[in-house]
Amino acid sequence: MKPGLNAILGPTGSGKSSLLDILATRKDPKGLSGDILINGVNLPTHFKCISGYVVQDDIVMGTLTVRENLMFSAALRLPLTMDYQEKRERVEQIIMELDLSKVADSKVGTYFTRGVSGGERKRTSIGLELITHPVVLFLDEPTTGLDASTANAVLILLKKMSLQGKTIIFSIHQPRYSIFKLFDTLTLLANGKLLYHGPAENTLGYFQKLGYVCESYNNPADFFLDVINGDSTAAVISPSSISRLETDGGYKTIADKLSEKFSNCPFYKEMREDLDELSLESKRKKETYKTIPYSTPFFHQLKWVSKRTFKNLIGNPQNSTYQIAITTFLGLIVGAVFAGVKNDATGIQNRVGALFFLTTNQCLNSITTVELFITEKRIFIHEYISGYYRVSAYFFSKILADMMPMRTLPGIILTCLNYFTIGFKPTAEAFFIMMITIILVSYAASSMSLAIATGQNVTSVANMLINICFVFMIVLSGLLVNITTVSPLLLWLKFFSIPRYGLNALQINEFTGLKFCKDPTAGVNVTCITPSPFTICTGEEYLEIQGISITPWGMWQNYVALICMTITFLTIAYLKLRFLKKFT
Repeated sequence: MKPGLNAILGPTGSGKSSLLDILATRKDPKGLSGDILINGVNLPTHFKCISGYVVQDDIVMGTLTVRENLMFSAALRLPLTMDYQEKRERVEQIIMELDLSKVADSKVGTYFTRGVSGGERKRTSIGLELITHPVVLFLDEPTTGLDASTANAVLILLKKMSLQGKTIIFSIHQPRYSIFKLFDTLTLLANGKLLYHGPAENTLGYFQKLGYVCESYNNPADFFLDVINGDSTAAVISPSSISRLETDGGYKTIADKLSEKFSNCPFYKEMREDLDELSLESKRKKETYKTIPYSTPFFHQLKWVSKRTFKNLIGNPQNSTYQIAITTFLGLIVGAVFAGVKNDATGIQNRVGALFFLTTNQCLNSITTVELFITEKRIFIHEYISGYYRVSAYFFSKILADMMPMRTLPGIILTCLNYFTIGFKPTAEAFFIMMITIILVSYAASSMSLAIATGQNVTSVANMLINICFVFMIVLSGLLVNITTVSPLLLWLKFFSIPRYGLNALQINEFTGLKFCKDPTAGVNVTCITPSPFTICTGEEYLEIQGISITPWGMWQNYVALICMTITFLTIAYLKLRFLKKFT
């Protein structure tokens, strides 16, 4: 593959994308043989930093503008030896080269918001890879999803870049003639076999020598695919031998026959001579490309990925504004329903009901966390393989800039809206204890959701698994069933109930010190919650009946449990992300 436009053409399933991924070192090398050389030597460890890869489906952060996306790539892929101004100048240069000036400050667009056009989106994807001035640029089906005019414009742009000395290698399915004539080198594949590799302008002549003549006004690319598929009517050989050719060894498909013919042609011999010469010059060091280098340190990556994560959060109202609005609405409704609790039998029921709602609501709301790594899975894999950032930088940025804000703010809102409206214990200490407890419950539940969802491809599957877990946790939370009555065979399950720890802490905070009987010293008859022997006159008695420890450690053990569960689940999520299969 020499400087210029190197096209890989073939029918669906021929191995175009596989070959491209192998050349770009984006495929698991297990089971592969041969060498990948650049300029006659083995690939350097920083190959991904000096090459670019544009995937078939444009992977661009839709909530950011074109300039912001390019600046993100420049900040992480260019070394720190370049100052911020130099990186901005590089971005502006790319914008000018790709003719993106008019849409530089426009958002790329998401499923919910309209953005730039398909051609502009494709050019933005190319621009992300051009930031590093790559010596080799790989593109997987760059014309997919584009109309004929836009596809032609993209290839003309790539042609101009190739004239600057860049080696551009791309797979393509069925290009129009105006695109085909731009190719410098053509590689034809079928069923994983090489049918032709050489100058694109010589391809028609080569096939004509084999007995296949392209009809007038027929697109050469369509003609080649017809021949490979055995559908060509423009062949000199008999139609009966087009689909299957009988040989001494039995039957061979047209692709097998063409592959055999190419292995005996001058183009193949010339290619083999060049490759053999390069192999002798190179020092073979296997799989050096498996190491992914980074141009920037961890904290620089954390800063920029967190910044983008927060911008993406704000730019997605369904993930931020809508959640806050729904939480506020629920807080107002719950506050109105449970308003003005009293120190009697109804007061106990209403207090427990309100506290139960607050804990279970935080657990159920955490299900939205499953999208944290699922929706951006393709972006993460592409950027990680391209050397943008470490897994740890990406993981902690999502925790700091997305999960924590979206789990902390609802807890603050619910506490502020409900605490004094409902009539909980009127002390500042109890108020902040409730707020912290609700936030910790949300953290633990969200961490569990992440641990289950990380690595999943389908959101609905993750939601189902999480809901099943929460159902059992809620049953054992301490309200629907008295924990003291649960069979010892199942009692151990209570230690895995997140809402139980939250509800216990909230009940200890609220009921400790409360009295539900009138003071007999005031000369009034004592009236208790229930007739003897089930008299509940104090909050401590209620907690004892529920099997809740009221010792100092009884309160703190709930917080320790929630924190430990949060750390454990986040560790599981990180390990799943760290060992996620990132190569095909």
